[in-house]
Amino acid sequence: MRTGVWLIGARGSVAATSVIGALALRAGLTDPTGCVTELPELHSPELPGLGDLVFGGHDISSNPLVKKADTLAAAGVVPAWLVRALSDELATVEQELRPVPDAGNQAAMADLIGADLIDFQRRHDLDRVVVINVSTTEAAPEPHPAHADLGALEAELARSQTLLPPSSLFAYAAFRAGCPYVDFTPSTGARLPALDQLARRQRLPYGGHDGKTGETLVKSVLAPMFALRNLRVRTWSGINLLGGGDGANLAEPAPNAAKTASKQRVLAETLGYVPQGTTRIDYLEDVGDFKTAWDMVTFEGFLGVPMRMEFTWHGCDSALAAPLVLDLARLTAAAHRAGRSGPLSELAFFFKDPFGSESHALAEQWRVLRGFVAGLGAEDPA
Repeated sequence: MRTGVWLIGARGSVAATSVIGALALRAGLTDPTGCVTELPELHSPELPGLGDLVFGGHDISSNPLVKKADTLAAAGVVPAWLVRALSDELATVEQELRPVPDAGNQAAMADLIGADLIDFQRRHDLDRVVVINVSTTEAAPEPHPAHADLGALEAELARSQTLLPPSSLFAYAAFRAGCPYVDFTPSTGARLPALDQLARRQRLPYGGHDGKTGETLVKSVLAPMFALRNLRVRTWSGINLLGGGDGANLAEPAPNAAKTASKQRVLAETLGYVPQGTTRIDYLEDVGDFKTAWDMVTFEGFLGVPMRMEFTWHGCDSALAAPLVLDLARLTAAAHRAGRSGPLSELAFFFKDPFGSESHALAEQWRVLRGFVAGLGAEDPA
């Protein structure tokens, strides 16, 4: 089951770490630590093998992938010896990276993006291509009537350069080219009703939003604990410090607002109420790809006794995200092969703001994910 993985933001830290990791796994140079699909509970012949993944992508940057890998090695994100050992393989992937097409309107841009995807699949004789957005976070778009109806959307695209945000334009192009789509960012992506209509018409699955890698991962474990013990959370505040390209982008107010809204959803939907407090994201250039999050929780126990909990999370976002990108490529490809279409709510385990999930509790999301994988072979492929 040779599967293409087309990365939007292919020269960024998460994409480069994902590619390095997949190449290292294929060469037997590392272990699949962090890859959820390598756990015994999720082993399935319906999933493409890690060695069957073929990479390509789009990016506005022209920085060579090998140079990005060297930068990541210097920052301690990936081992330098591994980059040296994989230099030839990285150069091969470099040949599959494309600039973001430019055209007079978004309909023409979508055609050019789709042509790149179709050419990639044909040249490599791939069974399917999964498009995954790992680019920088966008501001939420202004509502537009065409966002709700596919016919109106397609009519407007032929006259506009700005109707769709980039993540949604890539989702539109992917669906038209017959490719499933996953948004690892909190950007709009396939969230628009018109794009859901297109995905269902094309019989394509899609997933997202906003990969759950750090502070929110911890929240999805701790918030259910408070709820199940009937302890009332009075306040929950967090401060995130990060650098790198993602941090620089999130220093802008609009992307920052989109990201913090995604991070806060787990509390309201798990606790059933919104405690006082906020999540703040601050950009510190010096910390690079390593993020620190400090959280303080105050809660009320029996007889109104006030108590508090604090935790610190320090991790490398790219190294935490990359194995999940590989997991999502495999799971989404298997869902497509099984004939699934529309949003994949069963992938909520991986996301802060998932499509259609009834629970944000990590243990419940894990149960649903296990059932999803177990049932893949029983579904009737299209």
